[in-house]
Amino acid sequence: MSDANLFQQQRLNRRRSAVLVTIFLLFFAWIGFGGDYILYLSTMPASTPAASRGARSTYHHTFPWCGIGATLLGIGMAWYGWRNGPKQVLWATGAWELVQPAKPEEQQLVNVVEEMAIASGLPKPSVWMVPDKDPNAFATGTDERHAHIAVTEGLLTTLTRDELQAVVAHELAHVKNYDVKLMTLLAALVGVLALISDGTRRFLGRGGARVAGRRSGGGGRKGGVGLLAILLVLWLVSVLLAPLVSRLLALAVSRKREFLADASSAQFTRNPAALASALRKIEDAAAPTTTIHRGTAHLCIADPLGRRASFKEGFLADVFGTHPPMAVRIARLKAMAYQYQKTGVIPEAV
Repeated sequence: MSDANLFQQQRLNRRRSAVLVTIFLLFFAWIGFGGDYILYLSTMPASTPAASRGARSTYHHTFPWCGIGATLLGIGMAWYGWRNGPKQVLWATGAWELVQPAKPEEQQLVNVVEEMAIASGLPKPSVWMVPDKDPNAFATGTDERHAHIAVTEGLLTTLTRDELQAVVAHELAHVKNYDVKLMTLLAALVGVLALISDGTRRFLGRGGARVAGRRSGGGGRKGGVGLLAILLVLWLVSVLLAPLVSRLLALAVSRKREFLADASSAQFTRNPAALASALRKIEDAAAPTTTIHRGTAHLCIADPLGRRASFKEGFLADVFGTHPPMAVRIARLKAMAYQYQKTGVIPEAV
């Protein structure tokens, strides 16, 4: 990959990180200030004189407490996800840091990470082990100096040294391209939105919808009741669908980066055939990676959930697949290996 392409990718990822945080904060502002306006309409005194006299003792929501609180909460959660996202991802998978290798395969992993860090021009990341028999790997972190490489126990027993080197190089490419910053932040924000959506569902399940319905019927003017109903529906739909939309966004962002990381791995190792072979073994594994869950699936080198949407091209794969079709990735790497054998040059990543 040329320096121009690399720097362009890094700048693009920085901008996308900023845009992602901005959208997240705007969503929280909509939840808060939208809720304030709904409360304002639902608690508005009736327009009749008798009702107005009786309404003096009732509450009329005017100050945007919800909007201010939700916006501040969004800022705090974005900061927390930025600072602690990598730790949360590693904790969620049950990973433990490999500080002192106790087995030959663990020492080999540490050696390979050190070699690929030199080849990629990056500081050596911390190395983590995920207690799972299914072969997989992922990278997380906030920048080059605070990066983590995690591999499953099954990966060490499945791959050869060259294949392991290619997988580690693929993950370091995500670090070098600033993919981990964006993807880790996205994983943290997806988790936050899922919690908010779950809380809203529980509230509705406990009679919150009936409460909202009673309040909407008490608006002052008939025209306000219709506007209140529309706003309430839009507010609820946006809260309930936010995790799905954010997860689809995470999948779309992830798919576009896998091809670039594959090509970068081939350039770091000068051995694209090794990554093609590793991906084939990972794809042929019998079981999904049970320790890696939906919220962090887009971080892995291969879909840890075993969803068939990632197996082929088309609309279904574009919407629900966490990764590009494995057959396409392997075919591209084999084509790189063939060209490298013919010309001695790795094709430039685009």
